[in-house]
Amino acid sequence: MERAVLRDDMVASLEHETKGWIETESVSLAMRAVPRHEFVPPEQGERAYTDCSFERFGSRVLAPSTAARLIEALGLAPDSSVLIVGAGVGYTAAVVAEIVGEHNVHAVDITRRLVTDARRNLAAAEYGGVLVDCHDGSEGLVEYAPYDRILVEAAAINPPGALVRQLAPEGRLLIPLGTNSQTLTQVSPDGDRTAEFGRVAFDPLLIDGEQGDTIERNRTLREDREFAARESAGRSGWEHDWIDWTRSQHTHDYR
Repeated sequence: MERAVLRDDMVASLEHETKGWIETESVSLAMRAVPRHEFVPPEQGERAYTDCSFERFGSRVLAPSTAARLIEALGLAPDSSVLIVGAGVGYTAAVVAEIVGEHNVHAVDITRRLVTDARRNLAAAEYGGVLVDCHDGSEGLVEYAPYDRILVEAAAINPPGALVRQLAPEGRLLIPLGTNSQTLTQVSPDGDRTAEFGRVAFDPLLIDGEQGDTIERNRTLREDREFAARESAGRSGWEHDWIDWTRSQHTHDYR
C-alpha cells in the first residue's frame, strides 16, 4: 500500500470520535503532509504509520497520537515562532513547520546523535529550514527569542525560568510537569499555570553535561536526590514528632 494512503489512514484513525486526538484542520493537514517514514529508522519502517512509539539513541520517539495531542494543545497560528525543546528525531518539528513555516521553527536537543539524526531526517522530509541545535533545553535558545510557543517534550518539576522569560508577551509554554505523576501544563509569560491538558508520561528534562544515549542515564542519581529532598521537606511536623517519640520509647524500654 502506498505511504500516502497509510498516512491518511493513520490521521483518520486519530480523528475518529473514539480517539479524538486530532480536532483542528491545520493539524490534520499537517500530519497528512509530513512523511513520517523519513523519521523512522529502517529497522522500524513497518511501524512508521502505526500509532506506537519507539526508542532512538536513548530517547523515546513519540507515537503519532502523542505528537497530535501536543500540537493541538499548542494552538498554533500561521507564522508563529516556535521553539521545541527535545527535538528527538525531528518529527514533531516537521509537523509544526508544516503549520507555521519551517523558518519559524527552532529545536534543541542535548543529545548530539539525535541532533544529527533530526537534521538528516528533516532534510530528507524537505523541512531543512528548521534550525536544530545541540543545547541545554532548560536554557532555551535565547538567540532567536521571543517565541510565540515553546513546547517541551520532557518533564520537569517546575517550568524552567529561562524558557518562561523567552516567551513573547502573548506566548505559551507547554510542558509536562511532575515526577511520577505528570500533567501537560500551559504556562504564561508571567509563569502562571493557565491550563492543563491531562496526564502524560515523559522522560525527565536533561541538563548540560547529561546525555540520554549513555548506558545508564547520568541524571538518575541527581533526580533521586532531588525527589528525596522534596519528599523529606514535605513531611509535616507531627510525622517527625511521631518518629522521635517512637525512637525514645524503644530507648526507654531497652534500658
